Amino acid sequence: MDQNALTAEKVVAVFNDCMFKDGEDTTNHVNAEGITCTVGFNPQRLESHRKDIEAMLAGLPDDFKVSGGGGMSFLNACFDRNGNQWTGMHQTMEQLFQLGIAIGKVKPCLPREMWSALPGGMPYYYVVS
Repeated sequence: MDQNALTAEKVVAVFNDCMFKDGEDTTNHVNAEGITCTVGFNPQRLESHRKDIEAMLAGLPDDFKVSGGGGMSFLNACFDRNGNQWTGMHQTMEQLFQLGIAIGKVKPCLPREMWSALPGGMPYYYVVS
């Protein structure tokens, strides 16, 4: 299997590693607003996983990329660039986007207050190169 492949296990492992551990100073956290929650990441561990996060985001369909379709519904993020379903969990998809938001590689296409106008009330995201 491709070491850079987008998998649910890899997303969860990187997400969990980037979270603060008990007793760590959270003063310089990096916020990432998701759909259901906002998380604060440890900036050093987040940076140490930058290449992993970028590789996982590269595994999303081209429609998510600025150079591809310019953004796509969150609901389509369960499929990889080859059309294979890599997760069935919205929480895992949200975690991938929160990691991307935290490193400045993912942006919502519209502000949160406009999400209700989108199909399913779900945000559209794009991945910057």
